[in-house]
Amino acid sequence: MVHYIDEEMINQEIVANSQRLMILDVYADWCMPCQMLAPVLTELDKKYKDVQVYKVNADEAPNFTQMNNINSIPTLIFYKDGEEKERVVGLNSLDKLSNIVDSYLNLDAE
Repeated sequence: MVHYIDEEMINQEIVANSQRLMILDVYADWCMPCQMLAPVLTELDKKYKDVQVYKVNADEAPNFTQMNNINSIPTLIFYKDGEEKERVVGLNSLDKLSNIVDSYLNLDAE
């Protein structure tokens, strides 16, 4: 399930999910590419049970977006071991995002 969180919960969730791959979608309700990405993230969440997908509204998280230099949305931030590992900006396909997820999950299998 894709989880909606607020700005205050972001760091707590990063720490709580530090052993798992976590994807944070920084979006806005008025953003058309963000709306088009939503079903892709739902499919990604269904495909990977060990990956946590979170969404935070950029309009409601101004401190987070400023501190993390988020200038465009949608922005997907991939966290692993409590650290940002990768960032993808814009609308992306399920295949591309699956390849990114697979690369981190394959690192765990080695």
